[in-house]
Amino acid sequence: MSDLSNAEVKRFAREAGLAVSAVTTAEPFAGLADLLKNRINAGQLAGLDWFTHQRAEEASNPRVLHERAQSIVSVGLPYWSVDPGMPDDGVTRGRISRYARGIDYHKTLKKRMVDLHQRIESAIGRTVESRQLVDTARIVDRAVAQRSGLGWFGKHTCIIVPGHGSWVMLGELVVDIQIPADLPLNRDCGQCSICLDRCPTGAIVAPYTVDAPRCLSFQTIEQRGAIPREIRPRMGDWVFGRDVCQDGCPYTRAAKVVDEPDMQPRDLANAYPSLSWLLKMTEAEFREVYRSTPVLRAKRRGLARNAAVALGNAGGERDIPLLVQVAQTHDEPLVRGHAAWAIWRISGDRARLSIDWIRHADPDATVREECDWLLERC
Repeated sequence: MSDLSNAEVKRFAREAGLAVSAVTTAEPFAGLADLLKNRINAGQLAGLDWFTHQRAEEASNPRVLHERAQSIVSVGLPYWSVDPGMPDDGVTRGRISRYARGIDYHKTLKKRMVDLHQRIESAIGRTVESRQLVDTARIVDRAVAQRSGLGWFGKHTCIIVPGHGSWVMLGELVVDIQIPADLPLNRDCGQCSICLDRCPTGAIVAPYTVDAPRCLSFQTIEQRGAIPREIRPRMGDWVFGRDVCQDGCPYTRAAKVVDEPDMQPRDLANAYPSLSWLLKMTEAEFREVYRSTPVLRAKRRGLARNAAVALGNAGGERDIPLLVQVAQTHDEPLVRGHAAWAIWRISGDRARLSIDWIRHADPDATVREECDWLLERC
C-alpha cells in the first residue's frame, strides 16, 4: 500500500515551485551501466575523467545513494522566457546559455526539493528519509526523467518535456516511501533530424548519441586546457554553453513562456557579456558578476579563454590592439595563447609580425607552441 497518492505528490511539487514532476521506482536501470561503459570505451566521455566504469555502475542503481529507497520523484524547473536578444549597441558581445544566466539551478532545485520533502512528511505525519539530487550526484537525471514519464529522450540526448521542450533543468527526490509510479511516455522525435543537422561541431554523432569532447558545452565549460583548434572557428560567439541544438527543436520552439525569476539574468553581462570586458576582468570582478550562477564553473581563465576565441570569430580589425595587449600581458598563459589565435583568425597573414613578437617574448612553452603553429600558417 502506498503512503501517498501520485496526484498528491505532484500537487506538493507544484506548491514547492517545481512545475513538472513524475514518479518512478527506485529499481536499478536495466542496461544503463553497459550503455555508459560503451560510451566511455568509445571515447565519447573523454575529458570527464571522473566518469569511470565504477561510476557507471553506481549511477545505474539509485540504492547506492539511498539503500532503503523505494520511489524517485523526478522534478523539473522549466525556464523558457522571452529573450530580447543581443543588443545592437556597437559592443562585440558573447553569448551565455539560457540555463546559466540566473541563479545556479542546483541551489534552486535543491531548495525546492527540501520544501517538497517537508510537505510529504507533513502529509504522512512521520519522518521520510530522502536524498535531493541534481546532476552532480551519482544518478543519471535523464534516465530517471525518461522512466518516470516526465519526458522522453530527444535525439540531442536532452529530455523533452511536453509543453516545455528541453528548456527544463532536472532533479530527483529519492525517498524511502512507496508512491504509485507513472509510466514512460510513448513519444519520440520521429524522422526529425534538425538538431543533428545544426550542431556546429557534429557532436551529435548519431541519434541519441553525443560525443562530449566535440560539444561546445563541454569545450566552453569542462575543458580546462586549450580548446582544439578545429573547434574554435565553430564556437561562434558562445562563451558558456550552447543552445544551438535546442533552439532548432520543434518541441522546444513551442515551449510555454514561464515566469521563473531564479533563471533570469541579473544584468546584461549574465546573458550577453562584452568580450573585451571578459578579457580584462579581474578575479574579483569575475566572482562578483557571476556569483551564485553556473558560470563560475568555467573559472575566470576559462571564460577569458572562451572570450578570446569568440572575439576572434565575431570581432574585427578594431579589436586587434586589445587582443595584442591581452596576448602580451594577461596573467594566464591559456588566455594569451588563445588571444594570439584570435589575432591570426582576424588578420591572417598580416598577423605575422605581432605573433612573432609574442612568440619570442612569452616565457610560457604552451604560448610559444601556439605561436609556432600560427606562424606556419601565416
